[in-house]
This record gives sequence, structure tokens and C-alpha cells, in this order.
Amino acid sequence: MVDIKYIRDNAEAVKGAIKNKHVDLNLDELLEVDKVRVDLQQKVERLSALKNELNERMKTASADERGVIIEEGKKVKEDLFVAEPAYREAKQKFDELMVRVPTVPSSDTPLGASDADNVEVYRWGEPKKFDFEPKDHVQLAQELDIIDFEKGAKVSGYRGYYLKNEGTQLVMALMMYAVNKMAQKGYTAMIPPTLVKGFSLFGSGYFKGMDYDPEVDEIYQIATTDKDAEGAAAKDKKFLVGTAEPSLLAYYSDEVLKEEQLPIRLAGYSQCYRSEIGSYGKDTKGMYRVHEFMKVEQVVIAKADVEEANKLQQEMMDISREMHEELGLPYRQIQICAGDMSAGKFRAFDIEAWMPGLNRWGETGSASNFVDWQARRLNVKYVDANGERKYVYMLNNTALPSPRSFIAVLENYQQADGSVLIPEVLQKYTGFAKIERRK
Repeated sequence: MVDIKYIRDNAEAVKGAIKNKHVDLNLDELLEVDKVRVDLQQKVERLSALKNELNERMKTASADERGVIIEEGKKVKEDLFVAEPAYREAKQKFDELMVRVPTVPSSDTPLGASDADNVEVYRWGEPKKFDFEPKDHVQLAQELDIIDFEKGAKVSGYRGYYLKNEGTQLVMALMMYAVNKMAQKGYTAMIPPTLVKGFSLFGSGYFKGMDYDPEVDEIYQIATTDKDAEGAAAKDKKFLVGTAEPSLLAYYSDEVLKEEQLPIRLAGYSQCYRSEIGSYGKDTKGMYRVHEFMKVEQVVIAKADVEEANKLQQEMMDISREMHEELGLPYRQIQICAGDMSAGKFRAFDIEAWMPGLNRWGETGSASNFVDWQARRLNVKYVDANGERKYVYMLNNTALPSPRSFIAVLENYQQADGSVLIPEVLQKYTGFAKIERRK
């Protein structure tokens, strides 16, 4: 959410963000609704104050005065009867429009219409050259008997899969390596809930509007009704997270932190679930785009300082880059342009690893600074040194996702005989240095 005062004072900049981020929103309509809302709110407040004043006057009024006060009270009640629902309607419309207002991107964010306009800002290593025709991860995994896509589709459906044998150990090694790396870097390691209430998904921006919309939100809703501690049917709808980010950010929802607590660094390991409704027809083979996977996510909660937030974002990127380098995976860092940026993001970067079998770069991480956009939705504040309450800044980054880092390792470390070497940093977790065909 963007501060309405900022929107009023910077309407042209916000209109530019709406245009550049391809957001469906008429800002002039929002500002007009805001004016109506404020006028009605002030009217309701005036009438409510007058109602209270009349109630107080009635306590000491004479018999003659009571008749006049009663008539005045009737008029106030009638006016409130009209004003209150009008205000609620205006407030509802205002809220529906406000949740669509995008953050104005940072000054260094490239302008552009789509991902084709993202800018490469760093590269480590070069695409690997083989003296044989490299295989993609699908062929390697099937020949090595470490993934079963056929049985996965039979049991789970489209994009389903079973990890098997050394494939299971390799993915768990990647996750353990990432969790331990984050702990070494000072991040609090957590296994957060993957079944969550809707407010955490709205708060982190995974709902496009006020509520869940199955036509556009790539989230799975749980159909089963839960029960509360007393055994009654729970009112809250439940959802499966697509990343640990919503659970980690919601940990501090509706809290007021102290400045000395910041920045707070968290790292969450979780199973992730994504409906991928917006990606129908894309990457239909293999593990590159699946409905269910594991991931280690970084989250930082910081004070409201853009310069410090940029440094923390770079810190998160540096850890991701370090892991890619220790894994021996050629990668590039790209800065996301405004046209490829979601509504709430202020500044964003992706890491893409080279995937020889696919013969392209593939996203293996994304670091985003949302400034106070998520914090306003989740109501997370802190008290600064002057005693002023401010909304925190929230940042997140993918430490390692299981499917795509798995793909990158298989394809980059494949050998001419069809075997796959294990990166040295993972061998203490796998217990083996090579995956070979079974005899």
C-alpha cells in the first residue's frame, strides 16, 4: 500500500509508475473517491460529535429544553442514517483502488516494457563448453533414475514429479547447504507455516486485489473448513504459500518494533505451492516450472532508510552470488525494469544461472525491495530515535530454489558418460561425489 498523502502530493510520479508497470488503475478516479471519502468521514465525525453533545445536554436539560434537544437528535440521527452507509461505500471503493496503487520505482530502475528490457549488471563465469552434446535435465534425470515424471503426473497431475534415489539427496543437500549458509551469515533460520490465513498473502502482495481471486492469483486455496480451539468452524480461509516470504513477513504483523531491533534478518525453508495459472503452456517439460517444490527464502525487515535498504538488498544478492560461485554455476545478475516489476516493488534484481541442456539462462533467485508497501498492508511499524512511529521497509530474496538449482547442477556437472558430478560444497550433505547410471 502507498501512503495516500504521498499519492496526493506526487500524483504525476504515481501516474508514471501506473503506466510503466502496466497497472490497470485510473489515479484521477482514486483521488476523486478519496475526496468524497474524506468529506463523508468528516461529516460522520461532526454528526457523531453532535450526537454525543446532545446526549450530554439531555442530562442537565430542563423539561422545556428536552423537547428541542429531542428534535435536534432526530435530525442528527436521520443525517447519520444517510451519511454512514455513504461513507462505508466510499471507503470500500477507496480501499479497492488503493490496493492497486504501485510503488514508484527507484531512480536507478531501468525503464522498459517487459523482461526483454531488463539490464545485465554483473556476470560470473561463462556458459560451459562441452566436447559432447549436453543433455537437458529431463533426459539426465530419467537415465540416472533420480526423477519420475510419468508417475508424478499419474499421482499429482500436470507438472507432478517424484524425486528418487540420489535426486532426493541432491535436492536436500542444496536446501541444507542454503539453510546453513544463511545461519552463518547471521540470518535466523526458520521453518515457517505453509498453510496460512489470507491476510499474510494480501499483506505481502500475493493477492492482486483485496481478496483472493482464483482467476489471477497463483495461489492454492484449501477447500476444507478448519476448526478453532473450541471446536467451532473457523472463519478464516486458508491457503498454501508459494514461498516462505508471506509467513516470515507476517510474523511481525500488527507489531511495533524498536529501532535497535532493526534490521531483522530471517531465512525460511519451506515447501512451496504455485498454481502457475499465468504460465499455461510455458516450460511444460521437466522441473523448471512446477506446482510444488522447496526453497530457502531470505527476508529483511529494516528501518525506513532507502540507502540502508539498498545496502541490505546488495547484502542479500552477495550471499546468493556467493552460493552460486561455491556451487560452480555460471550466472548473471540482472536489474529488473519497471515494465517487468510487480506493483509493490521499489527495486529488484534477478540471478540467472546458465543451464546448458536448456541452452539458456534460467532464473534461480530474485531480490526485491518493497520499501513500506508491504509493511502498510501488514501494519508493521517501529519507533525511531525521536520517538516517531514509522512503517518498516521489507526486503526479500531467494536464497536457493530446489528445482532450478537442481537443474543447473545436473546440466553443468554432467559428464560424457552420462554421470553427474556433485559440487564439492554439497558432498558433505550427499555423502557421494557422483551420480552414475544403475547397472
